[in-house]
Amino acid sequence: MSRGGDLATKSILIIEDEKDIVDLLEYHLKQSHFSVIAALDGASGLERARKERPSLIILDLMLPGMDGKEVCRALKSNPLTQSIPILMLTAKAEEVDRIIGFELGADDYVTKPFSPRELVLRVKAITQRIEGEREGGKTIQFGDLLIDADRHQVSIKRRALRLTATEFKLLTELVSKRGRVQTREQLLNTVWGYTYEGYARTVDTHVRRLREKLGSYGEYIETIRGVGYRFQEEVK
Repeated sequence: MSRGGDLATKSILIIEDEKDIVDLLEYHLKQSHFSVIAALDGASGLERARKERPSLIILDLMLPGMDGKEVCRALKSNPLTQSIPILMLTAKAEEVDRIIGFELGADDYVTKPFSPRELVLRVKAITQRIEGEREGGKTIQFGDLLIDADRHQVSIKRRALRLTATEFKLLTELVSKRGRVQTREQLLNTVWGYTYEGYARTVDTHVRRLREKLGSYGEYIETIRGVGYRFQEEVK
């Protein structure tokens, strides 16, 4: 499947064991001009992801056999699939489950029951954001930290880091506006592409993961208590 700029060329892989939900998602995604691939269990979904290289994966956590967490780990550990954004779809609504999902590398998290319209809007926001980053083609250098939008890659001292699509966008947003405070609400709007009411901790979880992956460069992300975050302006 092609991963070009036109929405009609974007393919969405749904890994979900409830056929009614697959049919509902397929209908609404096709109405928005996405092509759809479906798998009813984790193992076959993983295989389809490797073969088809979709633009985005909608992944249920509660799957028979190989569950969604295992699928997510496998996708993010394979160079062929690690850059594919993942939207987790699950009946688990507890905050700890959202945090686990994000720590596994998910880019977004939707709980059942859900609004198909909202879910499609989130799919559009993620795919359009990634496409915009690739088309932007800019490179940002901060000391030994290099953000390459063309390759959608971040490296420190020429060592590539494995970031999710959302982590990449979050880092790009912070570094490009270094020295300026970004509120959680601003980051939710610019990074996720919509207002995420009541989900400010989503930003905190991603920042924590990003700091870990950046190593010593994670210290440049300052927490502005009660407000948000700021990337320091000067290289130490």
